[in-house]
Amino acid sequence: MSVLVVYGSRYGATRGIAERIGETLRACGHEVDVREASPVLTATAYDAFVIGSAAYRGSWLEGPVDFVMRHVDVLAERPVWLFSSGPLGTSTTDDEGNPLVDVTRPRQFDELEEALLPRDMRVFFGALDPARLDFRDRMARRLPAGRRLLPAGDFRDWGAVDAWARDIGAHIPGPATKGTPS
Repeated sequence: MSVLVVYGSRYGATRGIAERIGETLRACGHEVDVREASPVLTATAYDAFVIGSAAYRGSWLEGPVDFVMRHVDVLAERPVWLFSSGPLGTSTTDDEGNPLVDVTRPRQFDELEEALLPRDMRVFFGALDPARLDFRDRMARRLPAGRRLLPAGDFRDWGAVDAWARDIGAHIPGPATKGTPS
């Protein structure tokens, strides 16, 4: 099956996750395109989708949201997996002990889950390189987010990304089954 991995990335960390997912799906034998969400990107030529975005202030970026909204009818009929990246650091809970994945789940996940019935949704740790931030984000980083500053560094768990992508690859019919009656 042909798979489209679509992403929205502000500074490149989410693009890196999307590219890694694409590489892993190719290693599983699938035809894969990895593309940044844009107004000209279409969904009709693909059999399955992995859609992800960086999350800022609790929301996905505009590009991936627009992609889903433009193609919701196609996506609702095909296998879809969703991911988000953004929590920084290595803690799995917030200051109050709540699971960080619950706290960092993008606002759009509930609506997307209802519209697309995705096979799975994941939140991955992200990365922050202060040298790549624009002025507004540099200023925001100086202010406490809750009670702590946003930590700099690469916190992406490549083992978790690879395992998730292999699981996706195992649940998408492979090239040998394409066109075979079920």
